[in-house]
Amino acid sequence: MHIGVIGATGTIGSRVVAEALDRGHHVRAFSRDAARARREERRENIVWADVDVLDARSIAGALPGLDVLISGFQPGNAASDFADTVRRSIADPTVYATAARALLKALESHPRTRLIVIGGAGSLEIEPGVVRADSDELLHAALDRLGLPRAYASAVRGHRDALDVLRTSNRLWTYLSPAEEIAPGERTGRFRLGGDQPVLDADGRSRISVEDAAVALIDEAELPRFVQRRFTIGY
Repeated sequence: MHIGVIGATGTIGSRVVAEALDRGHHVRAFSRDAARARREERRENIVWADVDVLDARSIAGALPGLDVLISGFQPGNAASDFADTVRRSIADPTVYATAARALLKALESHPRTRLIVIGGAGSLEIEPGVVRADSDELLHAALDRLGLPRAYASAVRGHRDALDVLRTSNRLWTYLSPAEEIAPGERTGRFRLGGDQPVLDADGRSRISVEDAAVALIDEAELPRFVQRRFTIGY
């Protein structure tokens, strides 16, 4: 397969690229650091390029030849400066919905290309009909637990708004809400998938490694199970 990855040098995106290459796929990697990556990249079957994820024409120009486009877009590179990404996300939480609209607009000229968007966990139902992003109290408690500023609530809701944009579309989109706790760790290949409710472990925690999230994303790229749907992941 030919897989495009937006945010290819990011925390999740870099693992998605590695997972795709390890499985023998061809990767078109999009990054703000594409020029540097081209100079440093030594792996086969990868081509680095620039794209403006907020510009539908720029995205459309990158789509020919791709079977799947995976977007790990973040305003900034959390892998190199997490605090800067948090600040940017708070400053303009509408950017996620803007990117979703641009991606869908670009797909109008390439309707057979699948889109997988890596989003947030705040829009999951923690109880039937109860979404954390809809409650300041619940959302602030979660952010406190994760060590994020409460102002980041606006970014959590921005991710939810992007999902709402996708849900209005008849394109071949998929949205991944990762576990609430996601960080670099071990690639186990052993996890559980869910739909609109978080997947909890024996201790009641919603958690996943970035490496296993990448496994799930390439699994979905290879064998679509959640077209025009959201899914989540956890141990």
